[in-house]
Amino acid sequence: MSDRHATPAGYDAPALETKLAAARTRLILDKPFLGSLVLRLPLRAAKPDWCPTTATDARAFYYNPEYIAALSLAETQFMLAHEALHCALSHFARRQHRVRHRWDLACDYAINPLLIDEGLQPPPNALYMPAYFGLTAEEIYPLIQDNDTSETLDTHAYDQDSDSQAGGRGQGLNERDLSERQRSQGSQSDQTPSGASGAGEQPQDGVGDQTTPAAAPAENGFVDTPPPLSAQEREQLAVQWPQRLAGAAQQAIQAGKLSGELRRLIDHLLQPQLPWRNLLARYMSALARDDYSYARPSRREGEFILPRLRSEQLDLVVGLDTSGSIRDQEMEEFITEIDALKGQIRARVTLLPCDAQLSPGAPFEFEPWETFCRPAMLPGQGGTSFVPVFEWLSSQGRQPDLLLYFTDAQGTFPPAAPAFPVLWLVKGRAPVPWGERIQLN
Repeated sequence: MSDRHATPAGYDAPALETKLAAARTRLILDKPFLGSLVLRLPLRAAKPDWCPTTATDARAFYYNPEYIAALSLAETQFMLAHEALHCALSHFARRQHRVRHRWDLACDYAINPLLIDEGLQPPPNALYMPAYFGLTAEEIYPLIQDNDTSETLDTHAYDQDSDSQAGGRGQGLNERDLSERQRSQGSQSDQTPSGASGAGEQPQDGVGDQTTPAAAPAENGFVDTPPPLSAQEREQLAVQWPQRLAGAAQQAIQAGKLSGELRRLIDHLLQPQLPWRNLLARYMSALARDDYSYARPSRREGEFILPRLRSEQLDLVVGLDTSGSIRDQEMEEFITEIDALKGQIRARVTLLPCDAQLSPGAPFEFEPWETFCRPAMLPGQGGTSFVPVFEWLSSQGRQPDLLLYFTDAQGTFPPAAPAFPVLWLVKGRAPVPWGERIQLN
C-alpha cells in the first residue's frame, strides 16, 4: 500500500481508467447483481491525503490512483463491490445512536464475508471474520469491543464527523473546510473532473437523481474531501439505494446469478422492518385485557346497566439468558424496555434468569407498581439451556399469559412447545423450534 500522503502526480490515467472499466465489466458479466450496483457510482480520482485507498459517500466511488494501480484486477473488483454494497445496504442511514468507529467496523465485517463467499478476492488488510458471515451490521455491532483499534480498509466518507474519523482511514472536515465545501456546492456541476475516470454516467431511478458528489476538484483534477451528507441528501439516498438494490436483485435473479447468502440478505432487507421495541410493545399490548363489561350491577347501584372498564392483571414471565454470549449492557436495555411496557399494561412479572440452570434466588417477583430491575447478584456465564425455565413453570402449575425469553437462541430447547404463548427476543440469527420470534436488531 502506498504512503497515505503520497501525491498522485505521474500516474497513468488512461491505464487506470481501462483497469477500472475492465473490473466493472467483469463484475457485470460474472456478478450482475454487484455489477449493476457498481454502475450507480461515478468514479472519482481523489487526493490521497483523505483517500489513501478507496472511499464512498453514497454518491460516488473515490479512489487513490496509486492504490488502485497496485491492486490486481480481482482486488479492484472487490473494492468496487465493497463500496457499492455500503451504499446498497444503506449503511450511511442506519448508524443512528451507535458509536461511529464500532459501526464502521461492523459494516466492513458484514460486507467482506459476503464478497468472499461470492468468490471475490480481498486486498491485503481487509477486515474479515468468518463468524460474522450472514450477520447484519446491527447484529455484529454489539460483538465488537469498545477498545477495538482495528481500521477499515476504505474511507466511509458518507458519515464524517467534525473531528477526525475514528473508524476509517479518511479524516473529517474541520469547520473551515466544511464551510468552504458547502459554499462550493452551489457552483459544482455534474461533470467528472479531469483526470478522473470517464465512467461517470449514473442511471436515473425515477426519484430524481440529484445526488452527484459535491466534492470540490483540487489541483490536477483530483477531488478533495466531499462534505458530509445533508439531511435532505441522506433521506433521498435512503429511498434511492433500496430501489437500486431491488432492481439489481431482480436483474440478477432473471439471469439466474443470484443465490445463497446475498439473496437471503436482500430478501430480509427489502421486507418492511419494525424496531424490536415496537414489535414487542404491539404484541404485549394485544394481550392486555382492558375491555368494557355490561354485567348487571349491584342493586345498591341502581337499575341501569352501563358499560364499565374492566381490567385484569397480566401474568408475564421473563426468561433471561445469562450465558456468556449475552452482554450486561444488552440485559440492562432489555430489562429497561420491559419495565416501561409493564407499567403500560399492568403486568405482574416473574423474572427467571438462567444459563444451564436457574440463577440462585430465582424466581424474582415484581408487582405492577414495582420497578422491574435486574437483581444485584446475577451469576451465570455458563452454558445455555432453556429447559429449567419451563420445568420450573410446570412444577408450579403456572400457565402465564406470556413467556418472554431474551436469548441468542443457542442452547437446548424443551422437546415440545408449552400450552402458553412464548415470545423469543433473539440476538443473532439462530432459529427457534416453536413460539414467536422477534429479531433483537
